[in-house]
Amino acid sequence: MKKVLGLGNALVDILVRIDDDALLRSLELPKSCMTLVRQEQVNAILGKIAHLEKQEACGGSAANTISGLARLGVPTGYIGKIGSDRYGDFFAAEMRRHGTDALLFHGSSQTGRALGFITPDSERTFATFLGAAVELEAADLSPELFRGYDYFHIEGYMVQNQELVAAALRLAKEAGLEVSLDLASHNIVRENLAFLQEMVGRYVDIVFANEDESMAFSGKGTPADALVCISPSCRIAVVKLGKNGSLVKRESEEHRVDCIPARAIDTTGAGDLYAAGFLYGLIRGHALPVCGRIGSLLSGKVVEVVGAKLDEAHWSEIEAALPGMVS
Repeated sequence: MKKVLGLGNALVDILVRIDDDALLRSLELPKSCMTLVRQEQVNAILGKIAHLEKQEACGGSAANTISGLARLGVPTGYIGKIGSDRYGDFFAAEMRRHGTDALLFHGSSQTGRALGFITPDSERTFATFLGAAVELEAADLSPELFRGYDYFHIEGYMVQNQELVAAALRLAKEAGLEVSLDLASHNIVRENLAFLQEMVGRYVDIVFANEDESMAFSGKGTPADALVCISPSCRIAVVKLGKNGSLVKRESEEHRVDCIPARAIDTTGAGDLYAAGFLYGLIRGHALPVCGRIGSLLSGKVVEVVGAKLDEAHWSEIEAALPGMVS
């Protein structure tokens, strides 16, 4: 089977469910966005929420996608940078437990952490301390890391280091890999628009974006118009519409894919697992609508749990549903 290599911010997710938006306002965190914070801010926030129940998991957008692919039986690898601390040890052990070849470097800072606040409407808001993750640099990469893989998946959150992103994409294409990019939060897309547009046009084969990200990237006022705008720059363009499904376009071929019924309690990881399902479908040689349906299946299941990692019961439901989707 074809192999997928991921690169992303190696983070430990610390997830907290809150009753309303009041805490977000007091912490000055824009709802449904990812806000970068410093180490002292993370520690201060952790102090304020010490009384709340927390859930830890290895995270970061690309890591979530790679873990999903690994669970589906796809051979995977992951490049990231962690600290020499308990969070770093936890991240490495979890990736390997999920079946991924963890190609991890060690930085001088603490391992990155993403504090995720989940509100009753299932939306998630992140305060992210990148820590050692941001120390990953172009000089860490080499052609050898990309050999033996067929796909390369990178998260848009890496765009804080444009030199790294450009080097990774170039090395992936030089190694003959299909390149997949999942755009970051819409505010990050806007802040790095020219660079992202250049990278997509030069290197990227598959673009994943949600509604807001697609409109921020394209400058269009609707996801449908954004899809048409993005499509000529890549081989496959995908716009995720949440509960309204997704739009998929390759040249003149265009599809609208419905979502699956789900009891949503937390949208963390929904886009990441959609990408995992879609890429799995491509690797297995399925038609685009089938790839989209598999993406919807995984994203629909992950919103039923807290965090971006599915439990065995939900994976069993996915495995039972897959044969009917691809027949």
